[in-house]
Amino acid sequence: MHEIQVDDQVYELLQRHARPFVDRENDVLRRLLRIDSSPGTAKSQRLGGGDLSSLIDAKLLAPGDDLVHVQTRKGLTHRAVVTEDGSIRLPDGSTYAKPSPALKACVGHDINGWGQWTHAATGRSLHELREELRQR
Repeated sequence: MHEIQVDDQVYELLQRHARPFVDRENDVLRRLLRIDSSPGTAKSQRLGGGDLSSLIDAKLLAPGDDLVHVQTRKGLTHRAVVTEDGSIRLPDGSTYAKPSPALKACVGHDINGWGQWTHAATGRSLHELREELRQR
C-alpha cells in the first residue's frame, strides 16, 4: 500500500462521493476512476463522471439524450440532458452526477431518480436501462 496526501478540496470531494459507513478513500477513488476491484482493470475512461457513464459505455444512453419526468397530478413535465461524462444537466444549467438529486432539484423533495427519470427516446426508466446492463 502507498500513501498519498490530498488537499482539503480533494478530500471534500471524496467525502461527498463516499457511501457512509462503507467506503474508505481508496474505494471512492476506484469508483470515480471506474477501476474494478481487481487492480489494473479499468472499466471506463470517464474520470469522475456521473452515474450514467456505464449506460453510455454500454450504448444504452448517449450524451445529449433527453430525460423526462412527468408529474401527472400537477401537470408538470421536467426535462434534463445526459452529459458527456454521464451526469445529468437541468435546464437551469446545474449538473448532477446522480439521478435522484437531479430529480429532487426539479420536484423539491426526495425521489427515486433511477425509477422516475425516463429516457425520452425509448420510454424506458433509468432503472430499466441499468437492469439491462446488469443482465448482460
